[in-house]
Amino acid sequence: MKAILQRVKSARVTVMDRLISEIGQGLLILLGVKSGDTEEQANELAQKCANLRIFEDSNGKFNLSILDIKGEALTVSQFTLLADVSRGRRPSFTDAEAPQRAKELCEFFITKLNEFGVPTKSGIFGERMIVSLDNNGPVTIILEV
Repeated sequence: MKAILQRVKSARVTVMDRLISEIGQGLLILLGVKSGDTEEQANELAQKCANLRIFEDSNGKFNLSILDIKGEALTVSQFTLLADVSRGRRPSFTDAEAPQRAKELCEFFITKLNEFGVPTKSGIFGERMIVSLDNNGPVTIILEV
């Protein structure tokens, strides 16, 4: 399971010019589910996202988590994070989990983030979405479990 975390001032998802989800300060999480990923891995990743100290304290140091700043998360499923571009010019997505199982694990991940105290919204699984964000920093972190 792979996640790209972007520290944001705000983020939003639209589908066909319709606003689906929007958050203020917090994290935009792009989530890729790899074939064979488990609930245990999703739980571990959600816990890491909730507690990762990438927000600045009053001294400008990365000492605060999304929980500490009472931020929100916007999670967007993105199977393209599992792209294999080692051969040729067209990415292969054979490492990505089958859609139904990937959707279940994405929903599990979102549930866990909420349980850990991070208000979490999402895009629509399998839809073509427009994701907009105001990256704060910029700060972008790649996590893999």
